[in-house]
Amino acid sequence: MKKTKVVCIGEALIDRIRNKSNEGFTDFLGGAPANVACALSKLKIDSIFVGCLGNDNFGKQFIEQFNELKVNLDFLQLDNDSSTRVVNVDRDKFGDRFFSGFVGGSNSCFADETFKKELIEKKLPNLEKLFLETKFLVTGTILLSSPISAEAIHFLLKQANKFQVKIVIDLNWRKVFWDYSRFSSVISEKARVNLIKNFLNHAHVLKLAREEATLFFEHENPLLISQQLSKRPDVIITDGKNPVSWYINGLQGITKTPNSTKIVDTTGAGDTFLAGLISKFISFGYPSNELEIEECLKFASVCGLLTCLGEGAIEQQPNYEKVNKFLGSLIS
Repeated sequence: MKKTKVVCIGEALIDRIRNKSNEGFTDFLGGAPANVACALSKLKIDSIFVGCLGNDNFGKQFIEQFNELKVNLDFLQLDNDSSTRVVNVDRDKFGDRFFSGFVGGSNSCFADETFKKELIEKKLPNLEKLFLETKFLVTGTILLSSPISAEAIHFLLKQANKFQVKIVIDLNWRKVFWDYSRFSSVISEKARVNLIKNFLNHAHVLKLAREEATLFFEHENPLLISQQLSKRPDVIITDGKNPVSWYINGLQGITKTPNSTKIVDTTGAGDTFLAGLISKFISFGYPSNELEIEECLKFASVCGLLTCLGEGAIEQQPNYEKVNKFLGSLIS
């Protein structure tokens, strides 16, 4: 059986982005794993979102969006006692965005933190059937900030390994999620870093930003980062509009990314980049030489760039045809 599906595990949340005038805000559906699942669907890849939402209006909006994009929700959990997380995204004096906390404050417990192992176990036969058809499992590290959701993600990774599913981890370090968590706010930053680094040993593919490479590994060389982890994963380091550094399939290099003067909002660009990369790995096979790697990364970079040309992550994600049209314009 050919494996073509991608399972995305983690948080789906609302990005409440402060307007440029600082006189109001706009809500957008987001959360890295949710963004990846939606972007993959737009790129003609079967995706499954696995996580927990509040049984509230925001949760219903997510379900409507997932259904519209044909993202599989067979393993979605709904929690009646906690709300879908709303992230406050403010702007500094230069107009750059930053996470400033959550609606509800530090004593709240959000639905993504209550993602439960026991509810997954009840559907174990269906999960095993799914993993038979799954090529990649994509997750981040935010779920580790709650022991409840951390137990669930570790269980899922253990099951995925039984079926030779490749684990893709986007480090996606978000300090504010730990600082405001009722579960992990007392954990020191050193302990958080060590906990996350241990988790990265599950990865077959690791994506991280340049500043994350510096924080967690004290350098920005993808080969040296790979050598620090038990599975010697392929490592991709992004740096905004700057070139991507990579170590893939035993090869190492740097790939330039396309740029635009029309950037509006970078929210979710890295998630769409990752979706683009995975879609190429599935559609055309894992790259075996430098030329194939460059093609995959250029496709992924265009996916990320096109997401930046409007506000919000999911709304702006390009479909397969739009990416190829943009790539064609670069060649001509």
